[in-house]
Amino acid sequence: MGTSQYDPRPSGSRAWNSGWKVGAKRALKPKQVWEIRFFLDQNRRIRDRALFDLAIDSKLRGCDVVKVRIGDLVASGQIRSRAIVVQSKTGKPVQFELMSDARASLLAWLERRGGTLADYAFPSRLDYKDHLSARQYARLVQEWVMSIGLRREEYGTHSLRRTKASIIYKATGNLRAVQILLGHSKIENTVRYLGVDVEDALALAENTEI
Repeated sequence: MGTSQYDPRPSGSRAWNSGWKVGAKRALKPKQVWEIRFFLDQNRRIRDRALFDLAIDSKLRGCDVVKVRIGDLVASGQIRSRAIVVQSKTGKPVQFELMSDARASLLAWLERRGGTLADYAFPSRLDYKDHLSARQYARLVQEWVMSIGLRREEYGTHSLRRTKASIIYKATGNLRAVQILLGHSKIENTVRYLGVDVEDALALAENTEI
């Protein structure tokens, strides 16, 4: 008979996460974003560049990024400047912007990919009618960060979700705006997600004169 997850662990057995860094993944810095873009462009990875740009701009969870459909991104033959996606976790819609770099890379990929508005923007290699799996997306993210010399243990799909949100917060200190962009129901979740602490609050206060 097998053992239950509630049974005491045998002495000497290793935890499932032994040797792995557990906790919040780091956000990318602007310089690192451009280094990854350069790597993808240099290797002509059109799909990956579009996927990366979408993940950065949309600030979506990995499970939502891979399920984006062409119709979510395209209107009247053009890439939308703003898009809306219903989040899998909350069931609530979240709106996001698509900047010029993302629109250009998405257009290049979708012109090559073809398909209808109802098709997934990033199809699975095994079943073209299905979407890229979240597991494969995670593997791609690890490959991207490692390509510019970053440790894969410190970065993941949430790194891409956090990147632009972190930059916006550091530039503005506006937690409410970041909460809306991330689709969080409570601002406390945004505080925890960004790792806002006393030092952040004091830094903002020191830069504010009355």
